[in-house]
Amino acid sequence: MLATADIFLFEEFRLDCQGDGLSRRNERGVFVPVPIGLRALDVLSVLVERSGNLVTKEEIISAVWGRTVVESANLTVQISVLRRIIDDGRTEDSCIQTAAARGYRFVAPVTRVERDSPSPTASAASDSLRLALVVLPFTNLSDDPERGYFADGITDDLTTDLSWTPEFFVISRSTAFAYRGKSVDAKQIGKELGVDYVVEGSLRASGSHLQVNVQLIDAESAAHIWADRFETNGNDMTAVEGEITGRLLWDLRRNLFAAASLRAARDSRSHGDAKTIAMRGWSLFHRPRSADNIQEALHLWERALNIDPELTGAKIGIALALASNFWYGWSLWFEQDESRAEQLLLEVFAVDPSDITARITMGILRRLQGRLAESKIDLESVPALDRNVAGLRQLGATLVYLGQPEAAIRPLERSIRLSPYEANVAFNYTHLGLCDLLLDRISTAIDHLRMARASNPQVYIAHFYLAAALGLNGDLCEARSALAEGIKLKPEINSLAAWGVHRPWETNPQYLALRREDARCRSSSSGFPCRKSNDHGSRPTER
Repeated sequence: MLATADIFLFEEFRLDCQGDGLSRRNERGVFVPVPIGLRALDVLSVLVERSGNLVTKEEIISAVWGRTVVESANLTVQISVLRRIIDDGRTEDSCIQTAAARGYRFVAPVTRVERDSPSPTASAASDSLRLALVVLPFTNLSDDPERGYFADGITDDLTTDLSWTPEFFVISRSTAFAYRGKSVDAKQIGKELGVDYVVEGSLRASGSHLQVNVQLIDAESAAHIWADRFETNGNDMTAVEGEITGRLLWDLRRNLFAAASLRAARDSRSHGDAKTIAMRGWSLFHRPRSADNIQEALHLWERALNIDPELTGAKIGIALALASNFWYGWSLWFEQDESRAEQLLLEVFAVDPSDITARITMGILRRLQGRLAESKIDLESVPALDRNVAGLRQLGATLVYLGQPEAAIRPLERSIRLSPYEANVAFNYTHLGLCDLLLDRISTAIDHLRMARASNPQVYIAHFYLAAALGLNGDLCEARSALAEGIKLKPEINSLAAWGVHRPWETNPQYLALRREDARCRSSSSGFPCRKSNDHGSRPTER
């Protein structure tokens, strides 16, 4: 990189070749680093330092490439990259003018700031994690050109939804679409845009049948990290697009966190970096839920926050881990954990009130506090909720404890459709089983709860609910076995009184009324009433 000592401000950008490189001011007035290749950054430095003046091609090549022999086409490529970045959203002509056959002139007004001089914006720091990616336009492989609009819609939705994740820096749609129809490999895109990962995909359609292929590529090595195929049928293209995008979004998030964690593990230079440590915590958290996984993730987020006390990703992670610990019964100091989790989330909202993960976490916390109506409001305010697996699952859980099992079924089932093999899908099936129990659908409850148990045998409430359902169905031997397994996993819950102590949010009158409705007896440990009818309207035998 050229050793330009001063800092340059132009348009919404800040150029500091000896510091953060190129940054752009966001809506909060904070300069956020822009992923950009080193060659492109050097070319921009030459042009900006001599703004208003014509700089010949020979002068730029000499300054950037030195004695290396390069073709002028290489300079043309870098100029094209710069224009895609700094002209994004600009309605006027390009900041970089071309003087035919001669060179280039940087025409945007530039303010030079000496490095030792105070700058009103230079101290503004970004908490953005450095996981940069681009979603390339999905290719339409169908005979019907109209499907191209559908493919573009998937690209747009993925770009938007991924950009809502604070750990990701996503290249804008306009820049990504400049690569439409071009045969460019991932390594070249990585160098030109300064991204770590490339997402690309294709669409095939035959009638109402759709097949979408997608792959995640490491831009440094060009290795395929993850690939999958999604097939669906439907005439409602809007609904189909939302379902496809939701599935892609969740799988991409999970695999991006895992890939970034592995990359960091290979790079000893990043082991002490707060943002990298926080990323490793998120990778752990997305694994099948267990006390050990959450504890290790919490430890990593605490380390990251000690290094960088303003790191948003670490604050949200800690709050989510503390709430999760109480939800699963692993917290020993709920009042202390609750207070800290809420304070961290309020700090995040003071900077970005629309943060999706923080909003979902607050929804969980409000439910644990028994503030179910507020929990519902928080979760329903999650952007693009219909495509968010975690948001839908948590909304379903809140609706159950509000005494609205019919309403809870839809978000729980949609969450499963979006990611049927997601690591923590067991909780979807557990709450679906609870809905079925409250609605007297005993056979269906047994099916859902067995699926929950098979997905993750460590979810203790699945065993308790299954014991209740089996007991109501007259399968007392299997019910005793399920109950024993639940108590083995959670020995402190061995009575109705203990159940109430460990699940204090189960106090909503509508929910409790459903539990009491038509009750004739109660299981001594499961906490659920014996009911008068099963799915087929027959009466179970009294025992």
